[in-house]
Parts: sequence; structure tokens; C-alpha cells
Amino acid sequence: MSPNTPASLKAFLNERGFRLTPQRQVILHIFQTLSQGDHLSAEDLYQILRRQGERISLSTVYRTLHLMTYMGILRELELAEGHKHYELNAPNRHQHHHLVCVQCNQTLEFESELIDRIGSKQAEIEGYHLLDCQLTVYVICPEAMEQGWSHTLPRDWICSRSMQSRHVAQSLSQLESRLENGSESADQE
Repeated sequence: MSPNTPASLKAFLNERGFRLTPQRQVILHIFQTLSQGDHLSAEDLYQILRRQGERISLSTVYRTLHLMTYMGILRELELAEGHKHYELNAPNRHQHHHLVCVQCNQTLEFESELIDRIGSKQAEIEGYHLLDCQLTVYVICPEAMEQGWSHTLPRDWICSRSMQSRHVAQSLSQLESRLENGSESADQE
């Protein structure tokens, strides 16, 4: 259950030994009113709260985001290097993935049955049960290209992502081989 009203959030929190504070209620409301595809960092959320005249500290914002993520109310995403973003965890929402511009952090959501199938198949091969499948693709958006931004990754991204990239590339190569070898049997099921 992912609460989407103040009453359901209050019941949800009370069942787990927490209270519905005014701060938690305001933060939930902000996420509920976001356009689909919008994500907020703690700092983004804090700025919105300040503009609305709310007197909530940044540490309270972080604690509330952590609690709501832990309870499954929000989803935590690492869309930009070292920056976590959050979105409402809607239970009936399709799996989706993200294109993130490495220059301006513009984020675009997309859906891909192929990526979902690959994630599901890899989980099955390893004996796991898939809960979620997210892929973040780092790009340079058209606006950044028009402004002359480089077509290469910033140096700090290269250093921090190189180990991850090698592991991901190796895993994808192995998975692709497995899918090719088992694609006929998977299609017949």
C-alpha cells in the first residue's frame, strides 16, 4: 500500500509506530502535485518549501525523505552523480527509466519493454525475484549541445563510473549471450 491521502498516510504511519506530522503531510502533498516524470532532490524540495513559507529545516527534509523512502511511499533515484532524487512510488505505475543530461541534469523518463525483459530474465537466471528495474542513461541533451557543451563525460564522472561501467558492460554482454541462446524457449512460453 502506498498512501496517497493524508488520512491513508496517517493510518500507514500509525501502523508502523510513526506520527503524521505537519511537515510529512506538506512534503507528501508536494510530491502528489508534481507532474508525472518530475523528480525532486532534497535541496529542490527544501527550496519549494521555503518559497511556500514553510519553516522546515533541511535536516528535517532529509529525515522525512529517508523515512518515506524506507516505508515505500517514495522512490529514491540516483539520477545525477552523487545527487539523489525522489518521486512518488505509485504502485500501478509502469517500470520506467531515465535519460539524464550530464551537463544540465535535465531528466526525461522513458519506458522500454526490452530493458524490463532483460532485467526480469537476469533475475530469473540468478534465481531472484525482480522487484524493480531502473536504467539511467547519461546523455547530453539537445539544449546543452546547442550551447556547445562537450560530447564527452566530465572527468569526475569518468573516474567514479569507470569500475561500474566495466562491470555493467560485462554483465550486459553475458546477459545478451544468455538471451540469444535462450530466446527461442523464452518466446515459446
